[in-house]
Amino acid sequence: MAALRRMLHLPSLMMGTCRPFAGSLADSCLADRCLWDRLHAQPRLGTVPTFDWFFGYEEVQGLLLPLLQEAQAASPLRVLDVGCGTSSLCTGLYTKSPHPVDVLGVDFSPVAVAHMNSLLEGGPGQTPLCPGHPASSLHFMHADAQNLGAVASSGSFQLLLDKGTWDAVARGGLPRAYQLLSECLRVLNPQGTLIQFSDEDPDVRLPCLEQGSHGWTVTVQELGPFRGITYFAYLIQGSH
Repeated sequence: MAALRRMLHLPSLMMGTCRPFAGSLADSCLADRCLWDRLHAQPRLGTVPTFDWFFGYEEVQGLLLPLLQEAQAASPLRVLDVGCGTSSLCTGLYTKSPHPVDVLGVDFSPVAVAHMNSLLEGGPGQTPLCPGHPASSLHFMHADAQNLGAVASSGSFQLLLDKGTWDAVARGGLPRAYQLLSECLRVLNPQGTLIQFSDEDPDVRLPCLEQGSHGWTVTVQELGPFRGITYFAYLIQGSH
């Protein structure tokens, strides 16, 4: 997990867009909400309003847009980003997808959710985000991805996105990661797709996903390299 190790030792987690975060994160538990609250509260220097762990929307739109087009039987397509943080995945889908999408980003950090709602609505000195399709919508909610009962009923989303969330949750114990996966599959439509983005090697991740997603098809696609690191998209899909 080269990207995770590199991130843990960066003096500034925000890759140059915020002031340094005191101390190393190497011994920190990335499943700790208070840690993320502090990180998301760091002032952003410059014009980039989002922070992307691994990569942003632009790098994966070539994978996401064909999936949206294939699933247009549901219009708008319901998309859930678990552990969205302040990433550009949700905002990119909302503002740039030519297909109608109903996007919900959830995170257990209220600081991250407040920041993204401010970005969506147009905070001081900001312009509200505009949808790429007139029928698209975007919302952010404070919720724990390991317990989505207050967010959605079973089978209600056609596309679920997990960019680094399994990686962070698993540092608090693999059972938590399996609980995350279980909740994602519960709210995923039986014909839908869950994508986990990670730099973890398939030899490690695939056995875990296959064990935790009986009855679903698990495949992997290589992404990048981005900034010198190869990533993987782990797709867990129902019947199509």
